[in-house]
Parts: sequence; C-alpha cells; structure tokens
Amino acid sequence: MLQQVNGHNPGSDGQAREYLREDLQEFLGGEVLLYKLDDLTRVNPVTLETVLRCLQARYMADTFYTNAGCTLVALNPFKPVPQLYSPELMREYHAAPQPQKLKPHVFTVGEQTYRNVKSLIEPVNQSIVVSGESGAGKTWTSRCLMKFYAVVATSPASWESHKIAERIEQRILNSNPVMEAFGNACTLRNNNSSRFGKFIQLQLNRAQQMTGAAVQTYLLEKTRVACQASSERNFHIFYQICKGASEDERLQWHLPEGAAFSWLPNPERSSEEDCFEVTREAMLHLGIDTPTQNNIFKVLAGLLHLGNIQFAASEDEAQPCQPMDDAKYSVRTAASLLGLPEDVLLEMVQIRTIRAGRQQQVFRKPCARAECDTRRDCLAKLIYARLFDWLVSVINSSICADTDSWTTFIGLLDVYGFESFPDNSLEQLCINYANEKLQQHFVAHYLRAQQEEYAVEGLEWSFINYQDNQPCLDLIEGSPISICSLINEECRLNRPSSAAQLQTRIETALAGSPCLGHNKLSREPSFIVVHYAGPVRYHTAGLVEKNKDPIPPELTRLLQQSQDPLLMGLFPTNPKEKTQEEPPGQSRAPVLTVVSKFKASLEQLLQVLHSTTPHYIRCIKPNSQGQAQTFLQEEVLSQLEACGLVETIHISAAGFPIRVSHRNFVERYKLLRRLHPCTSSGPDSPYPAKGLPEWCPHSEEATLEPLIQDILHTLPVLTQAAAITGDSAEAMPAPMHCGRTKVFMTDSMLELLECGRARVLEQCARCIQGGWRRHRHREQERQWRAVMLIQAAIRSWLTRKHIQRLHAAATVIKRAWQKWRIRMACLAAKELDGVEEKHFSQAPCSLSTSPLQTRLLEAIIRFWPLGLVLANTAMGVGSFQRKLVVWACLQLPRGSPSSYTVQTAQDQAGVTSIRALPQGSIKFHCRKSPLRYADICPEPSPYSITGFNQILLERHRLIHVTSSAFTGLG
Repeated sequence: MLQQVNGHNPGSDGQAREYLREDLQEFLGGEVLLYKLDDLTRVNPVTLETVLRCLQARYMADTFYTNAGCTLVALNPFKPVPQLYSPELMREYHAAPQPQKLKPHVFTVGEQTYRNVKSLIEPVNQSIVVSGESGAGKTWTSRCLMKFYAVVATSPASWESHKIAERIEQRILNSNPVMEAFGNACTLRNNNSSRFGKFIQLQLNRAQQMTGAAVQTYLLEKTRVACQASSERNFHIFYQICKGASEDERLQWHLPEGAAFSWLPNPERSSEEDCFEVTREAMLHLGIDTPTQNNIFKVLAGLLHLGNIQFAASEDEAQPCQPMDDAKYSVRTAASLLGLPEDVLLEMVQIRTIRAGRQQQVFRKPCARAECDTRRDCLAKLIYARLFDWLVSVINSSICADTDSWTTFIGLLDVYGFESFPDNSLEQLCINYANEKLQQHFVAHYLRAQQEEYAVEGLEWSFINYQDNQPCLDLIEGSPISICSLINEECRLNRPSSAAQLQTRIETALAGSPCLGHNKLSREPSFIVVHYAGPVRYHTAGLVEKNKDPIPPELTRLLQQSQDPLLMGLFPTNPKEKTQEEPPGQSRAPVLTVVSKFKASLEQLLQVLHSTTPHYIRCIKPNSQGQAQTFLQEEVLSQLEACGLVETIHISAAGFPIRVSHRNFVERYKLLRRLHPCTSSGPDSPYPAKGLPEWCPHSEEATLEPLIQDILHTLPVLTQAAAITGDSAEAMPAPMHCGRTKVFMTDSMLELLECGRARVLEQCARCIQGGWRRHRHREQERQWRAVMLIQAAIRSWLTRKHIQRLHAAATVIKRAWQKWRIRMACLAAKELDGVEEKHFSQAPCSLSTSPLQTRLLEAIIRFWPLGLVLANTAMGVGSFQRKLVVWACLQLPRGSPSSYTVQTAQDQAGVTSIRALPQGSIKFHCRKSPLRYADICPEPSPYSITGFNQILLERHRLIHVTSSAFTGLG
C-alpha cells in the first residue's frame, strides 16, 4: 500500500521506507487540511493511500472535483447539488481571467478547451474524454459540459443572431433527453446507464460562437429490447410510454392500465428518467411533429405486443409452431400496430426460407420453438436499431451546421463505462474493449509519449513505471491471432458453433498471453480477460451468433410491405440492397460482423481524438449502492488503480505539461525582451537554458536560439514583479527547460510568462494610446485653426456683401430722393415764376415804389407757402386759430398780431397754386396694425413743422436746390 511509484522499489532500502512512512504520517497527521488540497500533485508523498484519504476528505466536505495533473477527478455525489451547476457559476468561470485559480470544476475543463480554441497562434480542435465505470456520472458530466458551452458560446451582438443562437442552443440541449430516452436503461450499477457510445461534436465559427453540433453513435445494445438481465430494465422510452400516455393514447396504442409485457420487466421501479412529457417536448423542438411522435410510439407499443407472442413446441417437425392461446391477441395487436398482415407476420416468424443450389432454389422449413423466439427477437431488434439510427439522423439534420459555417470543434466523448456482470457476453466484451482503447490512448498520449518526448528533446528525466494495457489490447485485437479474430473466424465457418470448442480454441491459441485467465471451476464454457480495471469472465455460449447478428432477408422484405408510414421510411423498397445471407453468385462475400464494425468505428474515433488536444475527466463512483455521503475505500481504490491515477499524478508533478515549439514560443513571448535593457545572453543568467545539447542546429534554430535566450533573461524581472504584486506562488522560480525543438515549462511558469506578456502589451497599448491622443490633439488644433480662418473669411465676405447691398440700396434711395426733391423744386419754381411775372407785369414802370410796398412784396414772395397752408385750413376754423397756424408756419414771435398784416392766398388776386386747391374728396382706408403701440400717435409740438410743409417753408434750401437744378438743366 505504501509503495511509491517513482521508477524504483523503495522496499529494498529500509531507510528510504522509514523516511517515506514518516513523511506519510506527517502528511496524514494534518487530515483537517486535506480537503483544501485542490490538486493531488501537491500531495507528498504520492501513494494510493494519501490520494485516497485526500479524496475522501474532500468528498465528505461536499467537494466533488479535484485536479490530478492533466486529469480532473469527479466524484459522484449521488444527490442533487443545484448550486454547483447554476448558470451564474458558469458565467463566473467563463469571465474569470484565470479559471485554473478557481476551485476545480468541470467548468474549468470546459473553459480551458474553449480558450484553447480561441488561441490566436494555433487554434486546434479540442476533445474531452469522459471515462469511468458505469454509474460514475459520465452522462451527467457530459450534460453539464453541453450546458456550459451552450451558455458561454452563444453570445452574439444582434437580436436576430441572438434568436438563432438560442434556437441552436435549445436544440443541442434537447438532443440529450431524446437520446437518453431511446439509448439509456436502468442496470444493476446505474439507473441511467448509457447503452451506446456517443461522440458529440460542438461546432464553432471563427467568432467562437456555437453554430451547430453533430452526434456520432457507437454500438447500441439493441439486444436489450428483447433480453434484459435480472433486476434490470428495458430502455427508458418503453416505461415512459406506459406511464405517461393519456387515456386516448392508451386506446390507440393498445396499452391498457396495468397490462403486463414480457419485455417490460420491473415496471414498478420509478426513475427520474421516466418523464414522457420532457421527451415529447424535446422531440418537438428537434422538428419531430406530434403525428410523427405518435407514429413512433405506436411502433414501440407494437414491439411490446410482439414480445408477448409465445410459441408452443410442435410435435411434428414438419409443422410450424403455433402461438399459444393467450398470444393470439398479441399477434393481432402487433400486426395492427406495425401495419403488417397478421398471417404474413406469423408465417415469417414461424417458417424460415432457405436458398440452395446453383439455381438458388427456395425451400421453406418450419422453425423450432427456440428459433421462432430468435426470429421474433431479431425482428424487434431490427426495427428498434433502424428507429434509433433514424432518430440520430433527424437530430443531426436539426442541429448540424453547414460545413462552411464552422471552422473548429470541441468533442465530447461519452462511452459506456467498464462493466463486469455475473453473465458477460459480446456486449460487455465490446464495451470493455472500447475502454481499453481509451485507456491506451491516455497512456500513449500522456504517460508514455510525454516521457519519451523528454528523452528525445534531451531533458534529464528518470522514467516512471506505469501500468501499460498494451498486452490486453494485443489479446483482444492483436494480429494475427486474437479473441476478435477467432470469433470472426467462427462466424465465417459454415458449421454450427460450439461454446466449448470456442473456449478451447481461445485457450489454446492465446495461451501465452499474460492477460488471459482460466477458471477451471466454472461449469459453463468461458474465458477470463484481465483488463486494466480488473478481470472479467466472458461466456462463450451465444457469442458467435451475436457476432454474426444475422438478419433473415424475409424479415426485411416483410417490413418493406408494412403500411405504416414510419416503417415505410425506415425500410424502403430497394432492390439493390443485399443482406449478408445473399451473396452474389457463387462467391461468398466476407461477413461483416458486429466486432468488425465496432472495431472500424472505434478506429475512426481514435483518429479524431489523435487529431485534437485531449482533456481527461475521470469519474469515480464512491459506492455501488448510489448512497450520498458514503465513501467505500475498497471500491474507490480499485478504480484508482485501474485508471492509473497515481502514475498520472506522479508524472504530472514531476513533468512539464506545457510544451511549445521554438518558433511559437518566440512569436508569442518576444515582446518580453522589452522588459530587459540588455538582451545579451551569458553564463551569469539565473535561468540558463537547461538541457541545451551540443549540436549543430539548422539555420532556423540558430536564429531562434539567441531570441529564446533573450526571453529567458527577462524571467528575473517577471519574478520580481510577481513578488511586488504579492503573489508568492508566482514569485517562486519555476523550472523551465529548452529542448532541441520545444520549450518545456510548468503551469506556474506559463502563468508568469503570460502575466509578463500582458504587462508588456499594456505598456505598448498605453504608448499607442498616448501617441494617438497626441496626434489627435494636434489634428484637432489644426482643424480648429482652419475652422477659425474659414469662419473669419466667411464673416468678412458676408459683411462685405451686406455693406455692398446697403450701399447700393442707399444709392438707389438717394437718387430717388434727389429726383423727387428736384421735381418738387421744379414745381415750386414754376409757381414762383408765374407769381413774380404777374406781379411785375402789373407795375412795370413803377420805379418809385415805397419801402412799405417793397417789403410787402418780398414777404409775399418769400412766404408764398403760407397761402397753401391757409387754403387747406378747415372752413370752421376761427380767426384766432388761423392766426396760430400762420404763426406756426411763419415761425413769428408771439407779439401783438395787430402789427402784422398778412394777406392770404384767398384775398390775393392772381396768386393760386395747383397743389393748394383741393382736387376732390380723399378717403383713407386704415387697417389696424398688429403691433402693440402702432395706433398711438405721440403728442406733436406746436412749434415743430415736419413733413412736406417743412420742405416748402425752407426757402434758402429751396432756392439752392432750384438754382442747382437749373444749372444742371442748362
């Protein structure tokens, strides 16, 4: 128990054993802190006992996930833990800058694969291999991973693409309940055991958004339809129909309440998977409408009635076996539900058709009772297998994206776990063979290849012993002789197969294999295979018949005659289709057995896994009873030994899980040289390139080697920066080796380099931002100056245009005003000339004029406008008011009016004005102005004369304008 797996046996040295025991006791003495160890590589020393005690302490503390180097160990809690798988927790792991620093979880593996796909250097397809025994929680783990990817990988920006992403997510999640209903069953070890293997390919586009998915299935256990072991059940869908159908559906499908069916054992056991409505809703989301669903369930009900057909042995071999009395109703009901003629269905099950001779003559031979049961079971298995394949194709057509719409994928492999029952047959042999291949893939990819790569790259490495299952695989599939080849050879021989003879051939031909065991106490023919998870005894009875999987051609032709729409689609009439029992001509084609088909599909799966970056999740079952808070050390210990977990932990703790080629290393981390002022390499570096061989590199390697040395010289700066930030784990110098073609490092060193790279990128981003801000500021200043110049020019141009328009308008107004003044002056001059001529014509010879008459004449000439004013005065105006008007017009002093004598135009004979005389009535049409104070006239001054009267009374300006006008005319 205390043997340390590190490449040598410590039992040879008593002192080493004593030190190991002391270390172990010291470690186990702090059992209170065991549940805090998130990674089993921190366990020291690494033994089965220390790992077992650590897992037990974490399991009892409700901590179900633990890291083990490159592997995640998942313990089945056997109880619902909803807060452990909530969408909020999914987003927390997705948004974390370093998810590996959070608690171990299945979401950590999911986020790691998702970020690896998003890598800018080498986006590589990822795969997650979920392994473990039946009932360890593989199906639940795969379901949680699909929900995680559906949440984090569907976050488009637009609303339309968001709707599309939601529809894809819903369809991918809805494929789970449908496939579990038709492909899972309740076994002795697991209430929801997958009876088929599936590889789910989640397809991502260039933006790392999920665009679709594809499902590939492997080896459906179709024999479970007609044969169930004791205390086990059929597929979930049969129980869902019987428990969840409505009254009308029961009448249509002939499923009365409490009906008993031979192929429906243990119907009283309830299971969480018996949810008929969930299955129907999921099928509806996948595009299977309600009529098609009813057709599917009707066919499944027909299979249940087909299983109730029991035959009675015939006394005469020439007569076919007849169904029992209570089975006649089942025959009629099954034929009705399957759309087949009752007599034809019964005849095809009772009578076998044989073709013999060169002319291919047809012979009809009645079948014995056992053969009738076999043909009945074969008919049911054929229908169910075709129906399951059709469902998978419908699911793929619903969720699969076009080839051009996705670039990378993340694969989820969920296969049946290792099985060992009291009665093991071909199904268990294929299942355990698949688990052996997956274990060998893990060993070859991680344990063996990693250590061999260390040696090739020139690293100093002491090899660690591990359990290699290659001898077991050689026993099962080796060439030229193996168990599979012997079973296939028995199928090709045209003779009845004997179970004892097959056992003898296997034991004789493979006697030298260390993985082949013998059980001499067993009365039944069998052989034992020592698998990596433990020995399993396989019975040889019926092994060859199951491997042949014969399908009588008459049964296929029978189903082609069905009137049921679903069966018509599953079994189309195709004359080119040939079965195994119809070889063309005399040449017999090689029989394609179940083992051959399964081996070919398994090889294709492994090729896909080899082309991806694998991640491993080991599911561990704490106990076989499925009880919570129960940790059985013996059962867990056997699982740890079987999967080689201790060797994995030891190699992970001592090895370098991160390996990058020289070119990729330089391309990604050449930015770190900015942190070191002197990039010359020398022997004084605290991080020398360990393991550099003395060889003559190629030109490319010679170019990359000094760059790698420069990057390594920046590690002290990164370590000091990590110590300043307070991260003691990253401040410790981590080992790093530079091989011939790759650089090897640990996770802590990778985190240190990534932190330094992020710091340099941040500095570069700040420099770029500063330069861009400076450039943008200068551009803005130049733009502002240009804008100001443009605005000033536009303002000056607008002002100049405005002044020019005002000057032009003023010139027009001035010219019009001058013209009007001239016209008025001309009219006034004409009137004055007429008055003067008349006056002087009356007294031309009067030379002796008195001074009084001279002054009066000058007053009349000077003050001629007074006549205009008095002529326009209202008739009712009194003498005093007329005098006021005269004073106002003449601007006389307010003295005694008697001293002045004014003669108006009416009293003077011969002095008239055409403008002074009224020319008719004048009407004013006034409209009220919208302005507030437009109708209010200010109080006029009695001494102010404005308007036209002022123009007429300014004699000096009048004479000046007149003289200038005459001068211009002259």
